[in-house]
Formats: sequence, C-alpha cells, structure tokens
Amino acid sequence: MNEIVAGLLRLVLRVVVLAMGVVLFLSLLAAVLVLALVWALRAAWARLTGKPVTPWVMRMDPRSGFSTAFRSTQRWSTGGHRGAPGAPASGDGVVDEPAAQHRGGILPGAAQVTDVEARDVR
Repeated sequence: MNEIVAGLLRLVLRVVVLAMGVVLFLSLLAAVLVLALVWALRAAWARLTGKPVTPWVMRMDPRSGFSTAFRSTQRWSTGGHRGAPGAPASGDGVVDEPAAQHRGGILPGAAQVTDVEARDVR
C-alpha cells in the first residue's frame, strides 16, 4: 500500500512541476508575443505615416551612472557647509575647515559635531 501512495505522490508531483513549467513558458511566450505585436504595430504606423522606423533604445548611457555618482561625491566633499553656532566661519557663513577632503583626512562638517570625541583608530 505504501508503494502505491508513494507512486501516486511522485506522479502528482511530476504533473504539478510540469504544469508550473508549462505555465511559466506560456507566460514568457505571451509577453514576448505582446512585445513583438507592439513593435510590429509601431513599425507599421511609422511606415504608414512616412517616418523612419526607429529602434527601441536605452536612452541612458550605463556608463553615465558612475560619472553621476562621482560628481555627487565631489560636490559633497568640496566643503562649503554652513557652520554651527560658535564654529569658526568666514564672512559669508562658510566653515573654514582644513583642506583634507579625502578619505584619510577630516570629514567636511566634522566641526559641527558636538556630542562625540574624535579618537585615533587602532
């Protein structure tokens, strides 16, 4: 009796896994067919109106992400932060901090922190 139940469970499991695979395949196929239909309609409309058929392109250069992030860190590390009350500031309200604006030096805005004491890293 155990062999019959185990055999039926294996069969049901195989059928369920096969059905899940078929559903996944058909859903991906449907998505591809919808995209192909949209592309064909777009191309037909472009030909009908006399415009050139333009391909779908990625309008953002993937390499520009790095330069955007790099420029963002450069902007934040150039200093120019407003000073806290009592912090040494120049005439325009900008804190005069040392020129060490790289990772090994003093962070911009460190003079504004009052609730911690700086110590050397061991």
